[in-house]
Amino acid sequence: MEKVVWDEKFKIGVEVVDKAHAKLFRIIGKLQELALDAGTHQHTYKEAIKYLEDYSMKHFSEEEAYMRSIRYSEYAWHKKIHDNFRDKTLVSLKRDLVLSDYSTSAVQRFVSIMNGWLCEHIMKEDQAIVGKAIIRKGNGVSSQASVISRTVNRTMQDMFQLDAKLVNTDYKGQNIGNGFYCRQKYDVEGGLRVQLLLGVEEPLLRRAISLMTGVEEEKATNEAAFPVFEQLFQQVGRLFQIETEYQLERENMLDRDGFRKEFMKVYPCSLLFSTKVGYFVFCYRSWRIKNQKSQGNVGKDKDGAEE
Repeated sequence: MEKVVWDEKFKIGVEVVDKAHAKLFRIIGKLQELALDAGTHQHTYKEAIKYLEDYSMKHFSEEEAYMRSIRYSEYAWHKKIHDNFRDKTLVSLKRDLVLSDYSTSAVQRFVSIMNGWLCEHIMKEDQAIVGKAIIRKGNGVSSQASVISRTVNRTMQDMFQLDAKLVNTDYKGQNIGNGFYCRQKYDVEGGLRVQLLLGVEEPLLRRAISLMTGVEEEKATNEAAFPVFEQLFQQVGRLFQIETEYQLERENMLDRDGFRKEFMKVYPCSLLFSTKVGYFVFCYRSWRIKNQKSQGNVGKDKDGAEE
């Protein structure tokens, strides 16, 4: 059984949550050590598992309080996951322990399931609280859309002071009015290259410019739009847990014709969001890089053609 350890990748950037997660890993790790010791008594197992259960419930309560404090839009869903774990998963696991008379194999199974649940919950649900849930190649569009929607909505709230609603999960590149467009590439660990293509309708862009500069913009320009896209890519890049700083180049700004040409390269995930001010387009595609020599070099797509 793989050793249970805390890893920096599990950090979401909220101190009270990160400290609790690290402690949960330590508790589960200690229980794993006990399960590997043939001399461990049943009473010791019971005490350790009770402590783990009590601390987990304390952590859920603190995490839920934090979500309420930031008015997290997916709070109800996240709390339901906590409740299901407490009322179903944990109850079932404890029943198995009792029926097996706390056998070593049952305790090891308990540790394995607890560790797996905690890792997946942090990376999928807890990271989503701060807009950092990772999108992985191979996920279905529906599951991707759910994660992306959370991050986009958080970004819209932070940058535009607006809520965003996903209105089309199969956006075909239709005109959204007078819009501004930009693309950006990232290299992700494992030889994966990701390209994002974003579009912002002009009234929405003007709102962002006004909030960022304090100056009312009657007509947006590419020059004024550039810093807005810099911030947009920084925020939505969290979806892929991109740690490297990427410089957005001004040549990445696209006009409508450039957007159409770029869109024709096929983006398997293309979403359209609506706000009360204007539309926001989010598209992404990814491919493996062949013979990558250094990060930032021109890569090759799945067919070996240079991008």
